[in-house]
Amino acid sequence: MPPKLCALCEAAKATLRRPKTGQQICRECFFFVFETEIHHTITEAKLFKPGDRVAIGASGGKDSTVLAYVMKTLNERYQYGLELFLLSIDEGITGYRDDSLETVKRNQQQYGMPLKILSYDELYGWTMDSIVAQVGRKNNCTFCGVFRRQALDRGAATLGVDHIVTGHNADDIAETVLMNIMRGDIARLGRCTAICTEGEDTIKRSKPFKYAYEKEIVMYAYFKKLDYFSTECIYSPDAYRGHARAFLKDLEAARPSAIIDIIHSGEAFEVKDEVKASQRVQRTCQRCGYMSSNPLCKACTLLEGLERGSAESGLTDRARKKLEAEGPAPDNVRTIPFFNKPVTGNPRVSIAVEIPPGQ
Repeated sequence: MPPKLCALCEAAKATLRRPKTGQQICRECFFFVFETEIHHTITEAKLFKPGDRVAIGASGGKDSTVLAYVMKTLNERYQYGLELFLLSIDEGITGYRDDSLETVKRNQQQYGMPLKILSYDELYGWTMDSIVAQVGRKNNCTFCGVFRRQALDRGAATLGVDHIVTGHNADDIAETVLMNIMRGDIARLGRCTAICTEGEDTIKRSKPFKYAYEKEIVMYAYFKKLDYFSTECIYSPDAYRGHARAFLKDLEAARPSAIIDIIHSGEAFEVKDEVKASQRVQRTCQRCGYMSSNPLCKACTLLEGLERGSAESGLTDRARKKLEAEGPAPDNVRTIPFFNKPVTGNPRVSIAVEIPPGQ
């Protein structure tokens, strides 16, 4: 039996089957359709405008490495007119993040983009290793998620960028929809599928890989021979997201379109007006100036709990009230530097970044 021809070009030999569509296609057609779908996602959502300074959240993993490569490729091919940067957050996880950051530094050389690395230790005075030593592995992902989000905004502020893009893919978003359903978190369910978010006090961030399957990102990285770090975080096996991920993989095995179907379902959810009215009004943190729905933002609350030896106080209202009953925080408690959203679109903004040699 002769080899099957590519379902798209009908000329080259089919070498792979797309997990997303089931089509048997050649390698070059796969590269083209993958990149074109990302381009359509970007243009249909009008994510960028010429002259934007865009920070790519780079962890060294497959998603962010492919995102950096594809953003560079599309920016040159379609003349987006973007100024691209790599932005990495060092959580301080020995044997994981220190190794993955070496991959990011190689990507910096390979793609010719300036790189900024901001560490938890520099910003909060704590590493994830020291946090886990105090709180254990049950709620450590809560600390990391809250600290990482604010660290990305603060790192982007030092770069003076207009926009942050992250490598969240279709699997990630579908998992988030399932998690919010299982937790009954209606407020987040109403916005978790948004491709782009921006608050009054935060930098615009978006997900160009919103409709890209994780399996196809892995295939793209493999066939393009991209340099990425593939080890999972040593503190994440017990994370709640893992249960949603396992459930989603079972669904995908039975019905490959389940991932996109869940995303479309999330997009179609309509939150009742009375639910919207019950949500807290967004304001700014009294201590650090970052966005918050309470007098203190979640990061400041978690950090104060760590500093006062009562880490659980930032996780529940009851524990927080118990800590407040002990009196105000001592003057020597470390706090997060005050956050000022940058004035973007100014090419004369002074930035402190590592520049690739020869650039």
